[in-house]
Amino acid sequence: MRNDKSLHLWEEANKVLVGGVNSPVRAFKGVGGTPFFVVSGLGAHITDVDANVYTDYVLSWGPLVLGHAHPHVVSAVCRAMENGASFGIPTEGEIRLAERIRARIPSIKKVRLVNSGTEATMSAIRLARGYTGRDFIVKAEGCYHGHADTLLAKAGSGLATLGIPTCPGVPSMHAQHTLTMPFNDLDAAKELFSAHGDNIACLIIEPVAGNMGVVLPQPGYLKGLRALTARYGALLIFDEVMTGFRVALGGAQERYNVTPDLTTLGKVIGGGLPVGAYGGRADIMDHLAPLGPVYQAGTLAGNPLTTSAGLATLDILEQQGAFERAKAAMTTLSEGLGEIARETGVPVFQTQAGSMGCLFFHDGPVHNYTDAAKSDTARYATFFHGMLHRAVYFAPSQFEACFTSIAHDHGTIEKTLEAAREVFKELG
Repeated sequence: MRNDKSLHLWEEANKVLVGGVNSPVRAFKGVGGTPFFVVSGLGAHITDVDANVYTDYVLSWGPLVLGHAHPHVVSAVCRAMENGASFGIPTEGEIRLAERIRARIPSIKKVRLVNSGTEATMSAIRLARGYTGRDFIVKAEGCYHGHADTLLAKAGSGLATLGIPTCPGVPSMHAQHTLTMPFNDLDAAKELFSAHGDNIACLIIEPVAGNMGVVLPQPGYLKGLRALTARYGALLIFDEVMTGFRVALGGAQERYNVTPDLTTLGKVIGGGLPVGAYGGRADIMDHLAPLGPVYQAGTLAGNPLTTSAGLATLDILEQQGAFERAKAAMTTLSEGLGEIARETGVPVFQTQAGSMGCLFFHDGPVHNYTDAAKSDTARYATFFHGMLHRAVYFAPSQFEACFTSIAHDHGTIEKTLEAAREVFKELG
């Protein structure tokens, strides 16, 4: 595969962009080599500047559950753009998107739209602190909730990929108010609350972790957290930025039948455009300005391009069988990769939740960040480049999720598995 143009652009990018990228994981530090530059996407595929066409299992890190450039979404955004990109004035689309979110996720009674997952999580935490009058928050090791100061303690995603345990520039006072616990360890959570419960405003967690690879909650874990937070008067926040409309149409809270106090969303509800949202109980949400004293604002929040893309995406995703197609594609991919790994004797541990999944190069179960960190990242890098050479793009990090869309049909998955058979033979 030719990459002359991508290499040239990489040289140019490093002169003007920090590390050549605008988000660290794009730099391929977790797998080595240099990134390619994309010019277009359609369905399950992307095309780079050298005219190489790849099957895409990253899908802009999750939001493209319909695949790239779905015509219904493209048409909706174009119509919205003809009327103006942003006003900073209320539009009907904001109401309609909030209604759709509320209809699918019953725990959400009122919604506030924002521009990113980071905005959603940091705003939800501010609201939780304002509502409870407490300062401390609890998060799980390896769960990534965006790059706000209070949330970078023992985070996943790019920090896990780059091996950054903590982030310089975060004042110690913020770290002092953030308590961390292992994911899937209810006893550890109980110990934290026993020691600090009266000062804990909220516990925020990815109900299915998606930023240390995909790690599923153990039976009873989420229900245990629900009971624990209720006992101490703390709020339970589900970060469903990745899992919302991916794990189930009603999110992980539908799949596991657990009702949080607040939920943060992103990814799918913007159809690929920048978006975030948070919502929950009305009595909590009403503490936000202009009704209450907790201030949060954003000029571009709920802009018509984003709301039109989100509504168009949900139009298709909610059609009979659409969500199931995306999920079935991930099931076929996961089962196929697992069978190939067993045939070749390569130790892997697989996880799947809806249309997101992960292939850990690790022979033991993965229940938390400590388990995930035992993965053979060098072997994953070999797998990544072997697949990329065969025109299949997985995440450039062992500690990220892969995704399927309704555009990943049976033929596409079979071609991916054919490529994987060749790569696993080399790995074995």
